[in-house]
Amino acid sequence: MTRVWDIPVQDSTRIRDVRVAAEAACTHAGLDPHATAVAALVATELASNLVKHAVGGRIFINLTGPADTLVPDVTGVQITSLDHGPGIGNVPAALRDGHSTAPSSLGAGLGTCLRIAHAFDLHSRPGQGTVAVARIGRARVPGGAHAEPHRPRTGVRAGGITTALAHAEHSGDAFGRARSGPKVTLLLSDGLGHGDKAAEASAAAIEGLHRCADLPPAEILRHLHTALRNTRGAAVGVAQLDEETGRLSFAGVGNIGARLRTGATWQPLLSHPGIIGARFPATVPVRENAWRPDSLLVLHSDGLPSRWVPPSEPRLGDHDPAVVAAVVLRAAGSAARPLRDDASVAVLAPPPPDGRP
Repeated sequence: MTRVWDIPVQDSTRIRDVRVAAEAACTHAGLDPHATAVAALVATELASNLVKHAVGGRIFINLTGPADTLVPDVTGVQITSLDHGPGIGNVPAALRDGHSTAPSSLGAGLGTCLRIAHAFDLHSRPGQGTVAVARIGRARVPGGAHAEPHRPRTGVRAGGITTALAHAEHSGDAFGRARSGPKVTLLLSDGLGHGDKAAEASAAAIEGLHRCADLPPAEILRHLHTALRNTRGAAVGVAQLDEETGRLSFAGVGNIGARLRTGATWQPLLSHPGIIGARFPATVPVRENAWRPDSLLVLHSDGLPSRWVPPSEPRLGDHDPAVVAAVVLRAAGSAARPLRDDASVAVLAPPPPDGRP
């Protein structure tokens, strides 16, 4: 099931809570003491910056995995810092070790996160706030538990963020990704209702994906309908990119939202009414689009408002997909109007620019 740690950080008393949550997540992920210490330090730095420079925010901690070629670590934790604060005026300077902070920037500690995390990325805009994502996990390359992790430099990337209603332990939402030859599949599931039963349904959908990732989206949904019969059911969206043909196919059943950006234009990809595991539609429409080097795909559960406004920043897709997902999540709510449901955002993004990991 999708385990989520969600810690509001309004003052310094919550910094310890963030560190303890990071350590607990590492225990769930089976990470060794060194990786746990790294995660605890990164979490502490991000939480401290929220208190000092962003007038508060939130830390979300998710578990990463299972292993695939679309994420830079095998199994580990993802720590996301999200705020609606003043933002960072000079991001490159803020990412340097020993940078002296000013009221307009997050400041010290970000350079440490960049240096010690297996993956780290940050998005910030003055007056809008900052999103930072760090991942800590086991290395894939030979050389020991603390070797530099494998970071694929080619091919499409996938990632996201999952949150739970009212700081619950488990989210009814989940996303997964899988590769079968040139086909990359991204799936997002929203289990009916909330709590453990909803989480079980989404977990079954993610598990089922890895058994049928070679099938086209509509057939994946049909396979999952059988796999989820003993659960309460879920809304599921499936996007599949064939990197050889450059075609993106999408099919969804239930209230999963999808939007595809091509150039400066966002277009919705509609799901069909029904419930995977309970009420499968007679036909499942499949939407096909060309995938271009600047394309960006966002899948989301109905935890986001139906009329959320996509970010207009043209180079957003250069960032880590988990950062893009967190930016979308933040844009859909506000500090005064937080989201009131389980909410997940999953993103399919082009390769990083200039061979950047």
